[in-house]
Amino acid sequence: MRAQANKINVHARRAAMQTTVYRWSALFSPRMVVILLLLLCVLVSGISVIYTTFKNRYLLNELQQLKTQRNELQVQWGQLLIEQSTFSLESRIERKATDELAMEIPDISEIVMVRYD
Repeated sequence: MRAQANKINVHARRAAMQTTVYRWSALFSPRMVVILLLLLCVLVSGISVIYTTFKNRYLLNELQQLKTQRNELQVQWGQLLIEQSTFSLESRIERKATDELAMEIPDISEIVMVRYD
């Protein structure tokens, strides 16, 4: 019986000790809950700043790549416009020669090759 009373007494002391530790730490006091919530808000805010900075740098890099691609495409477009105007110039000359001067393309048998030495 005495052993059982000792066990109960030890158990009661442990429970009292745990209760005093919780009271001492004041872990669940309203003040501590507010502090923990504020700490959580600061942590979430810091993580969001890091994510926003990362996303900003990523999008800036993508923007630079797209600008480079746009410049390359503009150069290629300019070259194609020059090529188009060159080809259209030849067809225009041929059209004027046939319409205004009544010139025709000769047959192969009529072409004479002249050698220049």
